[in-house]
Amino acid sequence: MRHRIEKKKMGRTAEHRQSLAKNLASELILHERVNTTLEKAKFVKPFVEKIITKAKKSFRSEDKVVLFNTVKTLKRELGNDSAVKKLIGEIAERFHKRPGGYTRIIKTGNRVGDNAKTARIELLPSETKDAPIKEANKKGEKKPAEKKDKKGKVNKAQNDKQ
Repeated sequence: MRHRIEKKKMGRTAEHRQSLAKNLASELILHERVNTTLEKAKFVKPFVEKIITKAKKSFRSEDKVVLFNTVKTLKRELGNDSAVKKLIGEIAERFHKRPGGYTRIIKTGNRVGDNAKTARIELLPSETKDAPIKEANKKGEKKPAEKKDKKGKVNKAQNDKQ
C-alpha cells in the first residue's frame, strides 16, 4: 500500500533522484524548456518551483541586491553556476510579481522506441501590460453566416447583399 508516501521514487536510489532533479532543473533554467518523459517532468516541477520562489524572495527589484546566503543555497541545490546566475539575473526578475505557477507541462505524445509518455516542461513567458488580451464574444453578437457554393468556396458577394 502507498499510504503516506510523499514523492515518487521512479525506481532510483536517493542520490540518483537528487542528481536527476538537479540536472533537469538546471537545464530547464538555462534553456527554458526541456523535452523529457511525463514522469520526470512531474517529478522536477515542484523542485523548480521552489527554487524559483527562493530566488524571487531573495531578489529585491528596487535595490537590485541579492542575498549572499541565498546564492550559496541555490548553488548547492542546483550545482550549476551559470544556471544560478540566469535564475537570479533574469528569471527572478521576470516572475517577481507572480505569486506562483512558473512552469507548465505540455504532453507531447509517446516516444517511438519504448512508447513512453513524453512531455515538454517550460517556463512561462513574462507577463507584460502590453500583451494583447483576448476578448470573449458577447452573447448578443454573432458572426454573419457564410454561404458556400457547391465546391465549398465562400461566396462573399452573396454575404454582402444580405
